[in-house]
Amino acid sequence: MGQRVMNGYFHVLKKIDIFVLCFMCVLTRLSESLNKKQKRGFLFALGLIALISLLEVVTLKVDGLPKKFRWINIVSNYLGFGLTPWVCICLVYVLDKKTKLRWEFKLAILCELIYLLILSLSIPSGLVFSVSQENIYSRGPYFFIYIFAYFISIFYLSLSTIFVSKQFQNRSKALVYSLMIFLGAETIILILVPDLHVSWLCVTLLSDLYFIYCSEMWNQLDGLTGLSNQNSFLNRSEEMYYTNGMLFVFDVDDFKHVNDVYGHVKGDLCLSIIADCFKKAYAKYGYCYRVGGDEFCVLLKNSRNEEACSVQFESFIKKKRNKYTYLPSVSYGSALLLMGDIVSVKDLADQNMYSNKQKHKRKKGQ
Repeated sequence: MGQRVMNGYFHVLKKIDIFVLCFMCVLTRLSESLNKKQKRGFLFALGLIALISLLEVVTLKVDGLPKKFRWINIVSNYLGFGLTPWVCICLVYVLDKKTKLRWEFKLAILCELIYLLILSLSIPSGLVFSVSQENIYSRGPYFFIYIFAYFISIFYLSLSTIFVSKQFQNRSKALVYSLMIFLGAETIILILVPDLHVSWLCVTLLSDLYFIYCSEMWNQLDGLTGLSNQNSFLNRSEEMYYTNGMLFVFDVDDFKHVNDVYGHVKGDLCLSIIADCFKKAYAKYGYCYRVGGDEFCVLLKNSRNEEACSVQFESFIKKKRNKYTYLPSVSYGSALLLMGDIVSVKDLADQNMYSNKQKHKRKKGQ
């Protein structure tokens, strides 16, 4: 009776699992915050989770049946154990918006292929798992190879997510730790209580949370420069206006001239280069934003870092202009956040910026 209840419970969970995965696939297809590459990565990950979940059902159904079903048991377990690390690799693929694959991602794929080869070679000896002549599955003496491969893929996903979150100044990066702890905990439960069969429902839940996390991160970004966008600036500035921080307002000098003479492609490149200089100079001590066409803002956490950051920024811009001769200069103004509400602070910073811009024009005319 108890076994029947457990089997019913298991099948209900699997149906919920498949429904959620199908729903997430539709949501991924309709998402406007993900590009084609990212959608492809999520769809592959969700598809793999669905496939491995179904393979788990197959292995439980055929285990202990007549010998003619033994090959199905072997193939299902091999694919289930072999494809598991690919879920994390697919999620890493989602993180980078660029179409070109990084070398570390290619290395991860190579390691996974080697793992699949080792797993296939271990089948006759039953080192990782075995299916007896009576068609009974059991873990092998080297089952830790699968656990190791799985945890390495989780670790790789964790590092990649933290790196990207830091690169894009995402304030929610601390949530990555809780997601990975959750995934690690359910894996340990799988090892200790293999008959529970809730691990892939947990992975489905994790992938849903990961989708929400990534979508939120991309929604905060300016697509061209990788800096945070205007909406993110408005929300953050409201939280900081009473601190000892400082607001910087930047405007690219004669940017229309760059677009008119060199074309919009070079103009976009200019904005990306300047944004990269912002991140290198200011991101360690504050938050960088693109709030308009060629207008940028920086919220510095502490005003005492103003001079050091400004000197660094000027140095980075100067080096870039030696390489890209068409790169325009950048005027900026600043104001302490303690001066009043964010509107008046930005107005004062704008006035200082326009004063700086006039100096650049007079210097250029001499």
